[in-house]
Amino acid sequence: MVMTLIPIKTRVITPGDDIVEIVLESLEKMGERIKNNDILVLAETAVATAEGRVIELSKIQPSSRAFELAKKYDVTPELAELILREADEILGGISHVILTLKRGILIANAGIDKSNAPPGCVVLLPKDPMKTAEEVRRRIFEKTGKKIGVIIADSRTQPLRLGTIGIALGVAGFVPVSDERGKLDIFGKPLMITRRAIADNLASAAEILMGEAGEMVPAVLIRGAPITFTDYTINLESMIISPEECLYMSIFKKFIKNRRIKYR
Repeated sequence: MVMTLIPIKTRVITPGDDIVEIVLESLEKMGERIKNNDILVLAETAVATAEGRVIELSKIQPSSRAFELAKKYDVTPELAELILREADEILGGISHVILTLKRGILIANAGIDKSNAPPGCVVLLPKDPMKTAEEVRRRIFEKTGKKIGVIIADSRTQPLRLGTIGIALGVAGFVPVSDERGKLDIFGKPLMITRRAIADNLASAAEILMGEAGEMVPAVLIRGAPITFTDYTINLESMIISPEECLYMSIFKKFIKNRRIKYR
């Protein structure tokens, strides 16, 4: 099976835009059409901008806690205030970056983006990426008659690795994690713990074409991916593990001991 990735270049997305219409119009200009079992990957910044999640920093009134965070981690008080509002947990940080937990994901600054935001503004994460992915999938079917998968993708860093990779914040239409436990390796030994992050891997592939700067490629169409499609609604819980089970989060036990992490 050959997997093909098609970058979709669009105009600049603005608040209130219909991102589905823009993607379909851009594909038509390219001479492309969505096919059954394609996967549409959308950049979270474009999705959030269309949702109106663009915030003018000058309109934010920082709290006393925000001023404390700003001083400790060398960020602006306005950004610190937004991080406080958006994050489920604040775990620590380094200069210019605050490490947070949001919707079960370790992410810098609660996912708040300065890049690809208008001057003096930032873009928050989409309000509900899982719901948005399902809505995009439904509307694509209504407009084209094609059943597809959808990923709302972001970029993030990996522990002790230089650079960013992709991560799926929202998924619809296909199984996002493949459970390999019990399968045999090439020597006949059963796998014990392996689960493959299919949606995250596809998001990473799409991120190569999307870029991080002024490429204006907020969407990528993936064709021929070896995945399992489904009409069931995908739940966030099927893509995350608890902090207690996570190898990396184990170093933060003092922050989560006797506490239950709640996801928005």
